Amino acid sequence: NVSAIQKAGGVNRDLQFHPLYDLLLKISEQNELVHIANKFLGSLYSVAAPKQDVNVFDYLMEEKGSQLEAEEIATEHLQRIGAYLAPGDYFQKRPQPMHNPDLKASIIIPVNQRPEFIGTALESCLQQTEQDIEVIVVVNGGAEDSTIPEIKRYQQGGDKYRENAPRVQFIVVDINNIGFCINTGVDAARGEYYVQLDSDDRLKPQAVADIINVFEADSDTGMVIGSYDVWEKQDDGSLVRKAEIPTVTHDEWTPENGRNNLLRIGGAGAPRAIAIQVIKNIGYFSMNEDPYSLNYAEDYELVLRISEKYRIGRIYHAIYDVIRHPGGTDHSIDQETIDRNDEAKDWMRKAAIERRIKLNLG
Repeated sequence: NVSAIQKAGGVNRDLQFHPLYDLLLKISEQNELVHIANKFLGSLYSVAAPKQDVNVFDYLMEEKGSQLEAEEIATEHLQRIGAYLAPGDYFQKRPQPMHNPDLKASIIIPVNQRPEFIGTALESCLQQTEQDIEVIVVVNGGAEDSTIPEIKRYQQGGDKYRENAPRVQFIVVDINNIGFCINTGVDAARGEYYVQLDSDDRLKPQAVADIINVFEADSDTGMVIGSYDVWEKQDDGSLVRKAEIPTVTHDEWTPENGRNNLLRIGGAGAPRAIAIQVIKNIGYFSMNEDPYSLNYAEDYELVLRISEKYRIGRIYHAIYDVIRHPGGTDHSIDQETIDRNDEAKDWMRKAAIERRIKLNLG
């Protein structure tokens, strides 16, 4: 629509990378956008394109100038629509725990049928320099889940049990819902802080200690997000560091503008650690209630909510290893799943924008 383009001020020719992104946002501020899809019965057209390999880390290779320009465009858009959160606005003090924690941290691991990975994850927990912790594995494949025998090896009577090591316990459920599993672990936790660990990844030895240091340095900090290295499991079972992928630091998450920029980017980083009481006060992890969310982005949605009320602490050196393998959730994703996941995050962003506008209106 030519008039809509003119009303939006036309294309900003000073932009080097994202002039159409800027124009689309400006048009959306004054007009209703209609999403036309070709996925439903009755569509009048179809689009075919050669299948391309999907690499969830492609964005890391994007030029820094491109990222900064996109952030500036998105931030100015949020300012114009009243959804921008200024640095420090609305931050609260981290609440005192009400569950009387007797440990510093609880590492919570949801798992479903991953006996070949859980041992590596558990070993990384037991090797933490901070030993005032516990490990809670929430097995969501029911009593017959093949992961259970491997976990039992780390409990009393098992061949991997260590008397003076942090306690490893597991909870069995038959509901394959990641948000539900983490919430179940949170309710059982004896630690002051929740530390995320995926069942096929591992923590570096200093991870929990570094996380606790960030929490204790600032009482406004409700959540800490670290940085990670990417490894790949080979056919022979060995792990190889993906040298072409640098340590993923999520530099775009700055203290000044990270929570605004989060609405533009696809994720906040890993590992994620949250004060247990913050999780409870904020309303726990979502459990697939968001449209299109099928065991996806429950962490992203929670970070959006937490960042509106608490400071997010950052660790910019690697404290976590992401291990890629054919069975991983980010490996060989089909286009239909990618589209559904994108829809899920868009709905989460929409809800966050509405909350933030309301917050600014008082």
